[in-house]
Amino acid sequence: MTEKENFIKELNEAFAEGDVPFILDCMADDIVWEMIGGNTSRGKAEIEKEMAAMKDVEMLEMKLDKVITHGKSAASNGTFRLKKNGKEKAYGFCDLYEFNGFKKAKVRKMTSYVIPMK
Repeated sequence: MTEKENFIKELNEAFAEGDVPFILDCMADDIVWEMIGGNTSRGKAEIEKEMAAMKDVEMLEMKLDKVITHGKSAASNGTFRLKKNGKEKAYGFCDLYEFNGFKKAKVRKMTSYVIPMK
């Protein structure tokens, strides 16, 4: 696994664990996170607010199926199950990442596709 693939794996694990400080540390100050069909958050402060709004969500399981990296771009996909308001739900996801550089870079743009599963 390359350094960037490992970085994406760790970032996904941090989302699953709700490790907001780690997530924010992986992002550039001018991060843009677009949730297709939903909100677009700009900057770390907005991302932190989005994450705080999800505190009542319990992540039950996250499976990362594939990570692909090339230059200043990466993609990951997988599935996750969560519990919110006592109800369990499952989703498939794909995240696209753009970095602000090549080595030791931070995520400057993240585009997320999240689809409910039956």
